[in-house]
Amino acid sequence: MIPGPTVFVVDDDQAVQNCVRRLVESIHLDVETFGSADEFLKACDPTRPGCIVLDVRMPGMSGLELQQRLIELGYTLPVIMLSGYGDVSVAVRAMKAGAVSFIEKPFNDHFLLDTIREAIRKDTQNRREQALAGEIQSRIARLTPREREVMDLLVAGNVSKAVAAKLRLSEKTIEVHRAHVMKKLEAKTIADLVRFSFLSGTTKGNS
Repeated sequence: MIPGPTVFVVDDDQAVQNCVRRLVESIHLDVETFGSADEFLKACDPTRPGCIVLDVRMPGMSGLELQQRLIELGYTLPVIMLSGYGDVSVAVRAMKAGAVSFIEKPFNDHFLLDTIREAIRKDTQNRREQALAGEIQSRIARLTPREREVMDLLVAGNVSKAVAAKLRLSEKTIEVHRAHVMKKLEAKTIADLVRFSFLSGTTKGNS
């Protein structure tokens, strides 16, 4: 069973932890609080969906450093940064590193909850795309070398006649390979094929 989303609050201020916990629980979401970046890293499980509400300035590892560490580890949980300081440069760094939002304390309750909802929607979408990418990769792995060549050329925008010329095969043969590719990838159109190729990270850019 896939667990529901959890809001992970990382802030050394107990009062902020308690405030965010009450807010999150008011919209019936699970919440867990941590007093430091290290404490969160020890407990972090990237397979659990949700988002992180992260304080910028904490003793030891800062929020920005934790954000960077999570990126290095390949963790994709969306991050909402909280800061008690109007530091524009810090906000810019956080957003460039992929933070969903940068919110100054004291924060507006409704705005924070709306941002948390948006972060969770983003995480849900990311996980769906990752699952689809894995499925598409497994489908592509079932293609023969020739079918893979045909797929790459089709994705690059070549029509069957051009693919036939490039591979020195008959157009009829290419149409057979094309039909096999579409069936194995469960693609209905060339547009599906292009989207699947990009999602799986297998686009080669042939022309």
